[in-house]
Amino acid sequence: MPQTDEVDLDITNVAHGGVFVARHEGRVVFVPDTIPGERIRARVTDRKHDSFWRAEAIEIVEAAPERQKHIWDAASIDRAPDARAGGAEFGHIRLDHQRELKRQVLVDALQRMAKLESDVTVEPVGGETADGTGWRTRVRLQVGAGGEFGPFAARSHHVVPVTDLPLADAAVAATVPYGQTFPGAESIDVVATSAGAEHVLVNEAPVKRGKRIVRPRYRPMPIRETVGDREFQLDLRGFWQVHRRAAATLTEAVQSAVDEALFDPRAANLDLYGGVGLLAAALGDRFGSTLRITSVESDERATDYAAENLSEWLGAQAVTDRVEKFVAQLASTASAADRSRLKAATVVLDPPRSGAGRAVVDALASLAPAQIVYVACDPVALARDVASFAGHGYGVRTLRAFDLFPNTHHVEAVATLTPQ
Repeated sequence: MPQTDEVDLDITNVAHGGVFVARHEGRVVFVPDTIPGERIRARVTDRKHDSFWRAEAIEIVEAAPERQKHIWDAASIDRAPDARAGGAEFGHIRLDHQRELKRQVLVDALQRMAKLESDVTVEPVGGETADGTGWRTRVRLQVGAGGEFGPFAARSHHVVPVTDLPLADAAVAATVPYGQTFPGAESIDVVATSAGAEHVLVNEAPVKRGKRIVRPRYRPMPIRETVGDREFQLDLRGFWQVHRRAAATLTEAVQSAVDEALFDPRAANLDLYGGVGLLAAALGDRFGSTLRITSVESDERATDYAAENLSEWLGAQAVTDRVEKFVAQLASTASAADRSRLKAATVVLDPPRSGAGRAVVDALASLAPAQIVYVACDPVALARDVASFAGHGYGVRTLRAFDLFPNTHHVEAVATLTPQ
């Protein structure tokens, strides 16, 4: 191929990560800001890989019928690529087609990595707007060298100052301190709680001390979030789902995913990567006061809140530990009686975007729990872990997917795995 920056490309497919696929002279080219079926002019930006290149879309030559005006002018293809705000990478695509593309990514990952055929659909979340805006209750904005703030441009660390945030809910949007600067800060967080409180948090940049990078420590700031009739305490800087209906959606999804015929409330049930106890409480609300469950989370502050949030169940406890260490120790030290209770257990698994990983899967499978409810925020990590579980005889019994991140490429899935 001639060493020119600009090429015309036909977009044929969607790939994981919010990018799309074209081919040029037999080479795969990954491009954002487009749609399968389009012809575009692109600028090649990365040639260092033998098997693929990366490029930026700079002009739509022939638009797909699913293209719409971007919901965020700051992210529009009319802007230069390094001035396009990141965080709404599907905002140029009709909402129904966004869900179809997310479905394709999930189905393809499961087929390629786990040899699993699926007819899953991506379900909308109730109460959304027609264009999928106004749902974020938590927004992180990066701070530039001059103290100005905004999102990073996609796939870069260049801060793009903005004057609106269409994905933010009304309370967050009204709280963003437009016009202010934050010299020396690394980022700011804008948070609106379900209790009606709004907060702006300034996150100071880390400091280098010798060879160490030291991050600032912040005093606890307790807040309350409500899910249905239940209230959860957590730290303002702690993890909570960003979509205003995500916690309720996942509560219902996990409750529905558990097979009641396989559930034993007195077994050694586990809630892994449990945070402040949201999904452990979901099981408690479905199965009652006799529930025994151990919620495991590496963040000590979150575990402290989980202990309080789960205090009405006498058989619930919250443990501060890394999940991989906790399950490895269980697998190596469990007595015969412990193994019997673990074999009857239901395990809720809600790992970070990187997934649970082979070590956690192997240790869990060696305990042979009755069922595993896997909550996934990354389809490729889910497919990889499902393939690992399949090697231990576990198969997917049910699978649902939810559009908890409209106008982005992200999708949430809940799978139930049982011994086959």
